[in-house]
Amino acid sequence: MIGVLYLTNLKLLRDEKGVSQQKVADAVGSNQQSIHRYENGDYEPDIQTMVSLADYFDTSIDYLVGRTEIKRKIEPVEKYALNQEEASLIEVYRGFLPEYKQCLVTMTEALSKAIGSAK
Repeated sequence: MIGVLYLTNLKLLRDEKGVSQQKVADAVGSNQQSIHRYENGDYEPDIQTMVSLADYFDTSIDYLVGRTEIKRKIEPVEKYALNQEEASLIEVYRGFLPEYKQCLVTMTEALSKAIGSAK
């Protein structure tokens, strides 16, 4: 028999974000008691709740359940031949919070436009 799926990293993510069980519950349409049970492995959330938790913490379900140590969401990427410098830049970018990513995109677009108009 398979046991209850334990959300290994849920409490860690919640502590890192500095939010209460109640705040998480409100954000994902659950209740505080359920979040407590998920953290302790007493209760298994349904798939929609797991997706909502992963979205709330901007991570993957695999990270929530301890199947990977990669915190960030795994996004589909196109294959490119990257040199080491390009790969390093992408790795740094992936570690940014969403608002910093947007800032970098805005700055890159402005720089590209300035260079393009200077030609």
